[in-house]
Amino acid sequence: MKLSSLQKALGYAFADISLLQQALTHRSVGFKNNERLEFLGDAILDSSISDLLYHQFIGLDEGDLSRIRASLVKKETLADLALELKLSDFLKLGEGELKSGGFRRPSILADAFEAILGAIYLDGGFEAAHQVIARLYTQLINTLDPKKVGKDAKTYLQEYLQARKMAIPVYRVLNTRGVAHEQLFDVVCEIQALNLKVGATGPSRRAAEQCAAQDMMALILRETEQSDQKRKRK
Repeated sequence: MKLSSLQKALGYAFADISLLQQALTHRSVGFKNNERLEFLGDAILDSSISDLLYHQFIGLDEGDLSRIRASLVKKETLADLALELKLSDFLKLGEGELKSGGFRRPSILADAFEAILGAIYLDGGFEAAHQVIARLYTQLINTLDPKKVGKDAKTYLQEYLQARKMAIPVYRVLNTRGVAHEQLFDVVCEIQALNLKVGATGPSRRAAEQCAAQDMMALILRETEQSDQKRKRK
């Protein structure tokens, strides 16, 4: 597929198209691959996102800005952006990666996305790369909730309860199943003040607790919404 459509999606035209070609080349192909460009792009992305967040959220402190930045540069976010750009259609992979579906693997997509940013930097300078990043991230940044983004379910649930002067949740392991390297943990999350209990299962205690906290938060919001609707009908 021609790279002109990718350049159009990026909003950037390369003077040296070989840089873009290299950015799309996985290490499984050979020596001249995108690993060094990915290293460069990673640093540029961090710097650009920091700048965008600094000017977008004037009242946030360094800790909150760092939390939000981490959510915006994590592998899953980069892979989603790569899919929007249809990078899978342009990747150059070795035979083994092709057979195993490497063009769909989030880590490969995320690395290629960062490598492209590194390539743009080498081709057009930092400002060119920053403009591409700003354009690709505008919707994400404008629609995110700075109070929620980047927080795990347990943290969000705890802060929600503390803001309402309620005790933090209690987590208990009810059961552990399976052999040592393939265990499943059955966990319950309990909020005594609301008389609510939610159970969940996960491959680790932490994962199970996160699932339970997420389900508990969903339950609380659902019950709150139902209560508000009843009150409006009266």
